[in-house]
Amino acid sequence: MNTVLHSGTVLGFDFGLKRIGVAVGDLDLGLAHPLTTVTGESNDQRFGTIGALLKEWQPVLAVVGMPAHADGGEHEMSARCRRFAHQLEGRFGLKTAFVDESLSSAAASEDLNEAGVRGRRQKTVLDQVAAQRILQSYLDQHKYGIT
Repeated sequence: MNTVLHSGTVLGFDFGLKRIGVAVGDLDLGLAHPLTTVTGESNDQRFGTIGALLKEWQPVLAVVGMPAHADGGEHEMSARCRRFAHQLEGRFGLKTAFVDESLSSAAASEDLNEAGVRGRRQKTVLDQVAAQRILQSYLDQHKYGIT
């Protein structure tokens, strides 16, 4: 991302092959919240849902979680996450940024356990809480001028 953004709504994405977690946040407030989990049989269905979210929230930026191995090496899903970000840019003209998503799902599961949401009940919200963690990481970095 070449331009530094100082205000506006931001959507965060935890990309997966079956589900895409989505979170919403605000650059001014620096807070992220879980929003929804996108599912669908086809890319067209998933991007249709994402398009509706973009129309509703009018974000200035999308933050996509980028997986990496513990040693910092490229993960199998890294190329797919980059492709997803390029599709957001190409289809919707939305600027994107990447954030290391290492352990975001495990941390999200821990957060949900602490909130009393355990086992199968986590499945419906885990991806959006992981997206919240990804987006919050970006917002924290942005607040301190790291991005």
